[in-house]
Amino acid sequence: MKTLLDPDRALTEGLAAIRTQYNVPQGFAPEILAAADEAAKRVPNAHVDRTAIPFVTLDPASSTDLDQAFAIEAAGNDLLLRYAIADVAWFVDDGGLLDVEAWRRGESLYLPDGKASLYPPALGEGAASLLPTGDRPAVIFAVRVAPDGKATLDGAERALIRSRAKLAYETATDADLPAGFAELARRVAAAEDQRGASRVDPPEQELARNGDGKFQLRFAPREEAEDRNAALSLATNLAVAASLLAHHTGLFRVMPAPDARAVVRLRHAAEALGVDWPAAMSLADLQKRLDGHNPREAALMVAIRRAGEGASYAPYRPGVVPWQAAVAATYAHATAPLRRLADRYVVRATLAIANGQAVPDVVSAAFEKLPAVMAHSGAIAGAIDRAVIDMAEAVLLHGREGESFPALILDRDDRGARIQLVDLPVVARVLSDSGDPGDRITVRLDEADPVKRTLRFTPAG
Repeated sequence: MKTLLDPDRALTEGLAAIRTQYNVPQGFAPEILAAADEAAKRVPNAHVDRTAIPFVTLDPASSTDLDQAFAIEAAGNDLLLRYAIADVAWFVDDGGLLDVEAWRRGESLYLPDGKASLYPPALGEGAASLLPTGDRPAVIFAVRVAPDGKATLDGAERALIRSRAKLAYETATDADLPAGFAELARRVAAAEDQRGASRVDPPEQELARNGDGKFQLRFAPREEAEDRNAALSLATNLAVAASLLAHHTGLFRVMPAPDARAVVRLRHAAEALGVDWPAAMSLADLQKRLDGHNPREAALMVAIRRAGEGASYAPYRPGVVPWQAAVAATYAHATAPLRRLADRYVVRATLAIANGQAVPDVVSAAFEKLPAVMAHSGAIAGAIDRAVIDMAEAVLLHGREGESFPALILDRDDRGARIQLVDLPVVARVLSDSGDPGDRITVRLDEADPVKRTLRFTPAG
């Protein structure tokens, strides 16, 4: 969720409770900060000079932990994407204080009022971040994107780069971006359609006050530049995954497709939200036509993202083809090492095999341990995301106790019925034995507690 607009700090207590409940780290210990300050002084001496390449970054305007910079050039009918990834491993020694702390955290945690970073600011927002404030060490992946959108890894190298500009999704224009940016994204999207991918990138939710001072939960539509930038990362991660799999090593991101029961729930959610979903249309085809600028369709996109069993990490196993259903391909995470622990090791393995070297033993060993570590940190991150949404929904409805709302039953279990409010992007539970999934009911709001993040509904009438 985006930063909450909360000028009178009405949400402070609820966010503090979330931080306490999930043990969100508050800064770093002095010895970790000192280690980061010392590591930040390291001079890159294993990197070729690629400062002449006109790299740029593209992120939210407020971002300072910049993992990726890119440049694009034509190569015959292909497009050559040079994707520079922050060389975190240059600064973090195996087994050192920074490494041990990163393994404890797993990933950066984001809340509306701030983040708990994977690495201290001296690295994550300083020496390792690809800011346009000086030369930075990076690992450059050369990714060749064919006219049909197929992405292959041409090579990888440690290099010194110099970003020309810190571009923002909100303000970047076509003139600011490298030639070929839009065409590369178009090719990647065409390849997704050809594979039958069902990836969905919903807009972020934000809580803001409307004209009469009440809170409103709304969706901030994704900028076109953000979607196109995601295509660059997707192409790189696909190319890296294919290379790792071909060399019988790696750590992959895997995810099953939503099961039949989840699809039924989504059909009920679409009905509640008033989104047309013909009976003969598959979920994948529906996702292609959803528009994040439409609040009801944006709410359904969020429901789809939350419907599956979730993604996980899996190390290479002989005879097993790791599969990520949303992208309909073998997939890896390599492009965000400042924010995810696992990416640092995937980058190291890819760099080694691209240069004909053996994958370091410490990296291979990490691939076996990382799934559990990332599952733990991912579960915390997911729980925090859900808690923030629960809090936002409670804030949205606080003060409307006693009102009745039309709703639709999504499904039911031994805890009652799970409902979707028809006119608001709110999913809740109601203790009721009557009604079947798909039925419309009316519920009364009895309680909305932003601090406890709870909503209590009962059947109306």
